[in-house]
Amino acid sequence: MASADKLSSAAENTFIGHLLELRRRVMFSVLALFAGFLVSYPFAKQIYNILAQPLISVLPKDSHLIYTSLPEVFLTYVQLSLISGFILALPVILYQFWAFVAPGLYAHERRIFFPILFASLTLFVAGIAFAYFVVFPNAFRFFVSFSGNDITAMPKVSNYLGLIVKFSLAFGLAFQIPILVVVLVRIGILQLDSLRRGRRYAFLVCAIAAAILSPPDVLSMVLLMIPMYLLFELGLLFSTYFERKAARTATNSVDDPEQAMNEAEKSFRDEED
Repeated sequence: MASADKLSSAAENTFIGHLLELRRRVMFSVLALFAGFLVSYPFAKQIYNILAQPLISVLPKDSHLIYTSLPEVFLTYVQLSLISGFILALPVILYQFWAFVAPGLYAHERRIFFPILFASLTLFVAGIAFAYFVVFPNAFRFFVSFSGNDITAMPKVSNYLGLIVKFSLAFGLAFQIPILVVVLVRIGILQLDSLRRGRRYAFLVCAIAAAILSPPDVLSMVLLMIPMYLLFELGLLFSTYFERKAARTATNSVDDPEQAMNEAEKSFRDEED
């Protein structure tokens, strides 16, 4: 009975220790976000002008961005500074996340964490860049083409920020498809053969997702649908590579049992460290 009480007390202390550690990590992340906000706010107008460039470049000469309530521009700059501050604080936030979860990961899981994270961030930035340089200018040019002598395009400042943030996030997430495919195949939820046979369904899913995520015009939908499907094929390509690599490793282990034992022992020691 006393032994059970000691185990229960140890588990409770461990749980409380994890909560305190989580609180500390979250506090550091919030402080980093606040610092990023303070650094970003003085440059909020310049950042907004950069984000508005795809629209400003296609607006007629007599058109410009407007605001219809007194605090609108201020609140827009605050929102933009929070977003910019989050981007600046992201290295600190990711480090705090890693420091919290790393002790509970196996050695091989720790080894693949940073490559997956780097690939995910790279694809996310690529998705935003694709939206900014390719999709937005063409989409805004299409929308502005409806203005004429009796209709003038004068978008609201806050509406434009909401639009560009929403669709930048959508394109950034859509570019995560290769990571998603590789991870789901690696953990066994999806099978490569099933994915290869279901290419037509994957194309349909990409078309539906592009219709939902992209601005409401056919050109933007096509500009998102094609990269999404190509990224799906890229995910299949990487999954095939990793599957063949795992098969070769398994074959080598069977051919050389002593080497397999040595590698298993090394892996066990890494996990203990």
